[in-house]
Amino acid sequence: MDDKTTRLDRRHFITAAGSALGLAALGLPPQALAATGLRLGPRKPFSFDALVARAEAMARQAPTPVVNLPREVLERIDYEAHGKLKFDTGSALFKDGPGPFPVTFFHMGRFFQTPVHMHVLEKQGEAFGAREILYSPQYFEMPADSPARELPEGAGFAGFRFQESRLGDQAKLDWKSNDWVAFLGASYFRAIGELYQYGLSARGVAINPAVPGQDEEFPSFTHFWFEPPAEGSTSVTVHALLEGPSITGAYRFVMKREAAVIMDIDARLFLRKNVARLGLAPLTSMYWYSETVKPTAIDWRPEVHDSDGLAMWNGAGERIWRPLNNPGGTTASAFADNNPRGFGLWQRDRNFDHYLDGVMYDRRPGLWVEPLGSAWGEGEVQLIEIPTDDEIHDNTVAMWVPRQPARAGSRYDLRYRLHWTDKEPYPTPLAHCTGTRLGRGGQPGQPRPAGVRKFMVEFMGGPLKELPFGVKPEAVLSAASGRFSYVFTEAVPDGVPGHWRAQFDFTAEGTQPVDIRLYLRNGEQTLSETWLYQYHPF
Repeated sequence: MDDKTTRLDRRHFITAAGSALGLAALGLPPQALAATGLRLGPRKPFSFDALVARAEAMARQAPTPVVNLPREVLERIDYEAHGKLKFDTGSALFKDGPGPFPVTFFHMGRFFQTPVHMHVLEKQGEAFGAREILYSPQYFEMPADSPARELPEGAGFAGFRFQESRLGDQAKLDWKSNDWVAFLGASYFRAIGELYQYGLSARGVAINPAVPGQDEEFPSFTHFWFEPPAEGSTSVTVHALLEGPSITGAYRFVMKREAAVIMDIDARLFLRKNVARLGLAPLTSMYWYSETVKPTAIDWRPEVHDSDGLAMWNGAGERIWRPLNNPGGTTASAFADNNPRGFGLWQRDRNFDHYLDGVMYDRRPGLWVEPLGSAWGEGEVQLIEIPTDDEIHDNTVAMWVPRQPARAGSRYDLRYRLHWTDKEPYPTPLAHCTGTRLGRGGQPGQPRPAGVRKFMVEFMGGPLKELPFGVKPEAVLSAASGRFSYVFTEAVPDGVPGHWRAQFDFTAEGTQPVDIRLYLRNGEQTLSETWLYQYHPF
């Protein structure tokens, strides 16, 4: 948001004042919400249990028709026109408290045509009541000729964001231009980490991504409810209703902003239809190319990606790092597990010189999924990789897929924590992979054999720092097919203790992708996490 604020007319203040009287029970002066100019609907009862019951009842009914807004108007609010619609910070929810995080809203447009309804909760005694925040074009700064002026009052919003903290070390930040979490489009949401940069996204659920012969379904959060936070709190609570042709759901997000952003998510999902691939706790990111494999002159920058690998900590305790690919065709990789401890898409390369542009790929947060509460049981971490030729497309999905088929009438109760942060929240004590590079196989100075690919994999830290002088770690390699040759390890000659690389040549059998596994050991001691790479012969 920019810093400019617009004074709303007196009639708008008076209209809002009549709706704000019930908020005194929150400790808010009645004039606090009125001063924002927000118009509120009548009070209705609310509880999370009632929201769950509503989602369950909806799953037994046909999908609710979307309110018929003028489509031709929304189509005219294209990317350029949408960018000119600025929410007036003077109308922000909670702009004067309680809590340090005001809420601002996104406008609908060509790319956000599903109306999203926002509600503020008020507490009277032990019960919550909800009032809808009714859309008005007066909440937005917009050009005089903007097609947005043609939308009716109460049309709805596209999404929302929490503005940045004004507490402690953050006091120097202007909340009108800094935000830390945003929900926008279908069930997508994202947050910043310690490095103050957005990157990859999470979703409420994924329905049939990359299923042959079926279109992916994108359920939407159609309603949100905001709990007024405690004064001085660093957390906020938001409830959401999810609806799609195949699924309904109720969500509770408890989001905490400190150095990183931590979200505790409580979800109840109900299937209306059979689903071929049900993705729970899905993460969505972009990987175009990196130092691993880069076609010649594809772009002037050395690397372009929001994430460079999938990190997993499986139920057996194994730590796995899977570098991402930009494959020639859509691929789905499955990593079977029982009660996973966590997984996430990560940006491990934090060196600005490896990107050299101004969009701060080196600062993109990683996102870790930590299961909470009851065990998740048997299933798979699935990784979907889709070809892309540009950075504007999110082409990578990581998610948990339960082993049991997703049938109509099924219910899923899910609790998990999302860590949006710079470094992995539960780092392995073993050495971790810091680089993967491919080249032509064979030995320097000799003819290079056809069909042979050289791999150079770097590891750093952990027990590698404690290896006695003269001891080399052993590279333990395996693959379902193909042949390894010219295998050795060596310390990287940069003077950094515990920085080693494993080098090997690999000859594939045929042209089908093959998974290669590697870890370092010294005798019976495991020294590194497991590097797992899907090699596409070329």
